[in-house]
Order: sequence, then structure tokens, then C-alpha cells
Amino acid sequence: MLETARSRRGMVTAPHRLAADAGLDVLKAGGTALEAAVATAAALAVLYPHMTGIGGDAFWLVAEPGRPPVAIDACGRAAAAADLDFYREAGVSRVPERGPLAINTVAGAVSSWAAALSLSGRVAKPLGLPKLLEAAVHYAESGIPVTRSQSETTREKMDALYAQPGFGEVFMPDDEVPAEGALLKQPALAESLTQLAEAGLEDFYFGDLAAMIGDDLERLGAPLSRADLAHHRAAITDALSCRVSGATLYNTAPPTQGVSSLMILGLFDRLKVAQGESFDHIHGLVEATKQAFMVRDRYVGDPALMPIEADELVTDGILDALAARIDREQALPWPHAGQPGDTVWLGVIDSAGRAVSMIQSIFYEFGSGVVLPQSGILWQNRGSSFRLASGGWNALRPGRKPFHTLNPAMALFDDGRHMVYGTMGGEGQPQTQAAIFSRYGLYGMPLQQAVTAPRWLLGRTWGEGSVGLKLEDRFAPELVEALAAAGHNVEVVAPFTALMGHAGALVRHPDGGLEGASDPRSDGTVAAW
Repeated sequence: MLETARSRRGMVTAPHRLAADAGLDVLKAGGTALEAAVATAAALAVLYPHMTGIGGDAFWLVAEPGRPPVAIDACGRAAAAADLDFYREAGVSRVPERGPLAINTVAGAVSSWAAALSLSGRVAKPLGLPKLLEAAVHYAESGIPVTRSQSETTREKMDALYAQPGFGEVFMPDDEVPAEGALLKQPALAESLTQLAEAGLEDFYFGDLAAMIGDDLERLGAPLSRADLAHHRAAITDALSCRVSGATLYNTAPPTQGVSSLMILGLFDRLKVAQGESFDHIHGLVEATKQAFMVRDRYVGDPALMPIEADELVTDGILDALAARIDREQALPWPHAGQPGDTVWLGVIDSAGRAVSMIQSIFYEFGSGVVLPQSGILWQNRGSSFRLASGGWNALRPGRKPFHTLNPAMALFDDGRHMVYGTMGGEGQPQTQAAIFSRYGLYGMPLQQAVTAPRWLLGRTWGEGSVGLKLEDRFAPELVEALAAAGHNVEVVAPFTALMGHAGALVRHPDGGLEGASDPRSDGTVAAW
């Protein structure tokens, strides 16, 4: 897949083609990019349940013509009952990764949809929730064709998931792993989505659906409660930004790792590498990643508890100092253990130039594994990343925002081009963003080729424990040898592997022309007209 999609009236890219089609249908009906993004995200919550759902969190970047980009932070906070005593009485020394005890944060995704629609409503007559959630309701009610990714993930994680409340009944009907192409229905989730379409998105947090969710959580013994849902609010905030040669980059603020994505490209820009796909290019980005991740792991988390403001980390003084630490020939030793994460990224640009970069996640594959029986909602396990400690980085306390690997990206070029891009993949998200932007934005590689080209991953991503430098088996052998000789702990992996995430990108040119790219590693496509 090397040909870049092109159109002029509107474009959606998503990791599942039916979800991209759902977004395009909204654009064709006269909807805005924000409305199309809601439709796409809702459809993904049904079509790609191992990666995302309405029981997860979400973050957005939104750019409207004539306005600076803004961010939507829909991170769910830790429950009021989620404290050290709760887990001590439960007899565990760490927050479990699966099960009801892993359900300790509010799910913010639906609130992000509401925040996005409030922005859309400033400039366009709303299409209405029944239209936006139509595809999601249809696929939940009538069934989805199970993807190979979902089938393989279910089989690989079955031992940890099958015992969780509600999982087998929904995702392993007849006590079997669904085969690729099998029809999988989610009737309870269809009813919940219908309720949101009819009663409004706030019903998730305040209404009848909230009462149903709260009842299930209480019966399951989870620390999260209906009262926690009622206290949740999504926030529309300023986006973080960083200048590089020829463009201004944007990303989301903490608790996401968006600042590290900006730092990587800000540091790499200072190296002034002349040739793409060279040793200097790959080595330079990997070493910039190490510097950015060390800063991230020291400072980034709940912004209310950080000792430094995130925008200070992308100032010239700090970036100049960190860039000076990069050895242009030798790799810095890297024993770092990374963060996992399962996610979907999607992008939309409409004919008026409104642009969305959005990411939505349930953290691990199938999140907590718990499906709430009345609502059919699969809840995230984002709070399993909290440390059971009295203080320090990401230590559990009621009301705290957990650290997020999620971060959607955007770039405004000095020549008037506008780019949205992103990926799933935990630790890999900033690295894949750096690969795609540098290839397209700095070295002129065509957009689809920049997404398809072989990628690398330093550290761990979803489903993997090793922390070396993984390279897809399509790089030139001499480049692989040079990286190993420089001290990188190189591991060659499959030519196209989901370890590298499911990426995508859209670009709007000053004349209104649109370009789009989707990832051959995913089940997605670019939908355009």
C-alpha cells in the first residue's frame, strides 16, 4: 500500500474500514469533522472491542479555520474509594491488571464526544446523536465480522480474560474463540448506545445509564461508583506546541505523554540530519526518544501534581541542553521498561478545513476484561498503572489522573499545509509519530509511503516484554548492521507487525486538496469523497 488517497470534500482515516465509512457517511450528510469523528469513534467502540470502547478514555486535538488548535482532555480520575486502604483490605500488593479491582477510574470517552459536539455546534447545525451513533448501534445489534486481530488477541489473552465477569458471554460465545469473519453481536451495548442517542451523552454520567453502570459496579465489588461518574467532566484546553523547521507541532498536555512526542521531534530537529532513512535519521530519532522518555518518566503525570509545567519542557533552553547530550555515533544504554497500551487513533478533515486528531483507549487488550452485564460496556483498566504507594510518580490517590500513553498529533506547516497523524501502541506512539512526521514533513516522502515504510520501536508496547530496539524486517541490512555496531540492542521482527501500531495521517493543502494514508498493519482504510 504505497498510493496516497486524494480528494477535496472530506476524508476519514481509521484502523477499521467500516468505522471510516461511518465517519464518511456523516460528512456526506453535511456533518462537520467533529461529528464525523464521534461517529467513527462510536463505531470503533463496537467494531474493534479489543482496542477501544465507551468504557475507556479519549483525547482530541481540534483545529478550526481561524482559530488556534485546542485539546479535549477526557481522562477519567481515580475513584473516591480507590485508596491504599481499599487494596490493602482486598489483600493485593498492586492494582490488578484485570477484573473488577482494576476498574478504579471513570471512563471519559463519551464525555469527550460531548465536548467535541459542543465545539461543532458553534459553527454548524447539529446532525443529532441518532445519526451519529447509527452505525455503532447497527453493528452492535446486527453483529460485527470479527477481525483477525480480535480473534488472535482473544486466543492469546484468553487465560487472563475468560474468567472475568461477562467476558466469555460476550466475546467467546459458546465458550470458543470466535474465528476471523465470525458474526459477533453485542445486544446490551446496542441498547446502551441507543439510550445515549435518545437521552443524550450526559446520560452516561448522570442518567438512567449511569444508574445501571453504578449498580453493576457495586455488585461486582469495583471501587468505582455512580457518584464518581457524576463528578466527571471533560475539559477543553490549550494544546501544547513546539516549533521545528517549517512547522509548528501540536499535541496534548499531561497526563498524556504528548510532551515527549513534541520533545523527540524538537530534539531531532536540532541535529540537522540531512538525509532521511539514513543511519543518522534512525539513530538520531531513537536517541532523541531516550532523552525525551527520561524526562517524561521523571516529570509527566497528573498535571496538578507535576513539579514543572509541561510547556517548560519544550522551551529552547531545555531542548538545546538535551540535544547536546545525544551522541551522534553511539547508542545510550537503554534498560528502560515501558508502558503497554491498546488504543485506536482516527483523523478527520472536512471540506471547510476543520480537522480532528483523536485517540480513544481501554489500555490493555480488552481493558479490564469485565463486561458490565446490564449495559454491555467493557470497562478499561487504565488505573492498573497506578502504584500502590504513599507518594511519587503515578501513586494512587482518589481523584488522581493516571498517566496516559495516549497522544494525538497535529502539525501546521509554514506553507499552509495542515496535518493530523497518530497511532496506537503504548511506548510506540511518540516514535511512530516521529517516523511519519520526519519522513513526510522533513524529507518529503509521500504520505502513504511514510506510513507504510518500515518502522522501529524502542522499548515495550502492547503484548511485548522486551525493551530493545525492534526493527521491521524491511530496513536495508547495512543500516541494521550499523545500528547494532553503534550499540543498539537490535531485534529484527516481522516485516509488517502490529507491534508498530496502527497509524494514519491526513493532510490538507492550502488549495483545499486532501491527502490521506492508512496503515497496512491495521484493518483500516482512508474513506474520502
